[in-house]
Amino acid sequence: MKEVTKYFCGLLLAAASITASAAGDGIVLNHLSTTNTLVRVTGKAPYLLMPVQESIEDARINVLVDGKIAETIYVRLAKSKADFYVPFDLTPYKGHNVILDVVTPQGRGTVREAKSDVCWREMKLSDTFDTTNRETAYRPAYHHTPLYGWMNDPNGMFYKDGTWHLYYQHNPYGSKWQNMTWGHSTSTDLIHWKHEPIAIKPNGIGTVFSGSCAIDYKNTVGYGENAVIALYTSAGTSQMQSLAASSDGGASFAIYDANPVCALESESRDPNMFWNEKIGKWNIILAHPLDYEMLIFSSADLKEWTLESKFGKGLGGQDGIWECPDLFELPVEGEETSKWVLISSINPGGPFGGSATQYFIGDFDGKTFTPDKDAEGNVPTKWLDYGKDNYASVSFSDGPAGRRTIIGWMSNWQYAADVPTQQFRSANTLPRDMKLFRGADGDIYLASEPTAELTALRGNLEVKVKKANAGKKAVSYKLPADGLCEILLDVDARKADKFDLTLSNAVGEKVVMTYDPKDATVAVDRRLSGDISFSADFPAVTVAPTRTVGGRVSLRIFVDRSSIELFTDNGRSVTTNLVFPSKPYSTLTVSAEGGKAKVTNLNVYGIKL
Repeated sequence: MKEVTKYFCGLLLAAASITASAAGDGIVLNHLSTTNTLVRVTGKAPYLLMPVQESIEDARINVLVDGKIAETIYVRLAKSKADFYVPFDLTPYKGHNVILDVVTPQGRGTVREAKSDVCWREMKLSDTFDTTNRETAYRPAYHHTPLYGWMNDPNGMFYKDGTWHLYYQHNPYGSKWQNMTWGHSTSTDLIHWKHEPIAIKPNGIGTVFSGSCAIDYKNTVGYGENAVIALYTSAGTSQMQSLAASSDGGASFAIYDANPVCALESESRDPNMFWNEKIGKWNIILAHPLDYEMLIFSSADLKEWTLESKFGKGLGGQDGIWECPDLFELPVEGEETSKWVLISSINPGGPFGGSATQYFIGDFDGKTFTPDKDAEGNVPTKWLDYGKDNYASVSFSDGPAGRRTIIGWMSNWQYAADVPTQQFRSANTLPRDMKLFRGADGDIYLASEPTAELTALRGNLEVKVKKANAGKKAVSYKLPADGLCEILLDVDARKADKFDLTLSNAVGEKVVMTYDPKDATVAVDRRLSGDISFSADFPAVTVAPTRTVGGRVSLRIFVDRSSIELFTDNGRSVTTNLVFPSKPYSTLTVSAEGGKAKVTNLNVYGIKL
């Protein structure tokens, strides 16, 4: 007869302030072997708090409800110490018998040894789960982040009835990639985000990978006029495309009962869709990652798809997989024409290592995307962002007044799981409005302009300089005490070889931004920016073309607790980089090499939260 043991835990949770049930009440443990334990939940609290240790492998947990598997999750259950805690929400199973069938990857010599794992002593029930920010040094103050857990690609973004909906790849059971679901946040101003319940969870055909949403104004899919339709990748043994629909404005989704709607013989993912009025059908662009290309489909109802064409073979970056596509049309500024933009993220193969986002300009007839060629007759590779940390950028569908607004994942696959945070991992870039312009070389480029809503973040004007000369002797200005700021600066460097703008703190950590007027580039050096110890790929110098000539440039810089976003000339080029200073940057310094540069209209605004 197997022994059933109750553990009565008297420890307070160090990593999360909670209202806990009496220690051990409502949890019964049954150790079946050195790797298998049953956790029977008999208490009535809404949350089971599970201690996590990041350095070990995932345990597989089958959640048994009334004897049947309701879901399977993976958690790095603590062996020797608890780094933090994650909640398992029991409210959907209220009134039912719940048992967690846990299989741990760490083998033990005896069952007695397996019983000594920290997780069994510190797992407990709670009435609440505290999501108060406990990582104030590095959690962004004005960028979207998950309340807790891991986040990567933004998904399914759309605008409806005054609200912006942002879904994202989310692991609610740890701060590394796993358990992919669609997390959900909403905003009315693209600045302040409200965290909503998880929108789409894994089911029998796989976890929930990236995808898109759009409003079905004409009821072509059969869920009613103005229903929100989602397409996403179900990732199980293979990758398939699934459909879901929302009748409550995107708060919850009904999963189509005949999924998958598209299943190919090769790996494919991240469907991005839009209604194409010119052909009277939906277009879907689907990543064909291992073939380094995109597949373009048409569909009348999003249930039956017709493959129209392929794009990308031998073009653009070919050093990594292609994923997270987007396809949209924009007018060219100052011209009576429009062009189509095809976005493709690539990993690895970015211009400065790791992941990045490329794009192509061309024409699209509902079936085939035809890319523009440069003066030499080649299809150029163009980058959406020249920093290390903007990946999987996709746009909101159904934006107001024809706006094409985009948000990216602000990290890099080289080190995303190793950055020095634990309560959460990753943030999104600031929102940017996409515009097309013709460069001095005659090619058309995509500009990423900070959205107009971001001006509402401006607080006190901390620094205001109408004119100043920058030379060999540096001139310094004091930044806000918390380091959070927006910097605007115009510089004429025609009489200098280089112009430097440096952000630094009292312990010598710094980021140097260098404008080279002859090469028409802006470089960002974060090699001394703060903590760089977690990855050899993190210290870097990134270089972006300014897309302007003549020795003058306008810079707009957003500094948050762990990121710097640099826009030149209204977003004609962008550089997004993470930084992890031990103390906020407190000083802005300007200087020049090989002559003098003229600084005009230097304004530094604090951030109003």
